[in-house]
Amino acid sequence: MVRTVVVHDEELLRSALVQLLRSDAALEVSSMSPGADLPDHDVLPTDVWVVDGDCLWGSGRAHDAPFRARRGDRLVVLTTARRPGILRRAFDGGALGLVDKNAPARRLITAVHTVAKGERFLDETLTVALLEGAEMPLTTRELSVLSLASQGAPMAEIAARLHLSRGTVRNYMAAAIRKMGARNRVDAIRILQSAGWT
Repeated sequence: MVRTVVVHDEELLRSALVQLLRSDAALEVSSMSPGADLPDHDVLPTDVWVVDGDCLWGSGRAHDAPFRARRGDRLVVLTTARRPGILRRAFDGGALGLVDKNAPARRLITAVHTVAKGERFLDETLTVALLEGAEMPLTTRELSVLSLASQGAPMAEIAARLHLSRGTVRNYMAAAIRKMGARNRVDAIRILQSAGWT
């Protein structure tokens, strides 16, 4: 039996994924919400974690470290090609399985069995998106400026928090907007978030 735990923040989708995986008699499936405390390994031994890409990092990537540190790389991350940032972080973070949310049901079951053996499973529909997400388009400073702006911080606050002058913050903001191909800062934030880079 392959002991599998499904992690999703939406109850209905979590239940649907559990039922889908239970259609394979070789899988023993349970579930949990992303905010739940991770039980000790002895309490809930798990071979494979099936995690929604949006839940894995959560707000401020709060869930990234616990899953990777305590569960290793036997992760099957569910995402889409429209979210290259999440896809890239999951791959770079060592997740062995990457499955497109639009894939046929059988593909997820195959991914779980593949990852349970310690092998990599990459959904072919995600390979192009993974290559496109190979590099974060912004520098660390540009990302910091945009991230603070996305939280509603005005220029003066961003400058103070990052120990920069207002002019430097404006320059970083302009560079980020240009690199994202955005019309303005709101558009740049939308593009960044929809790609899964924040």
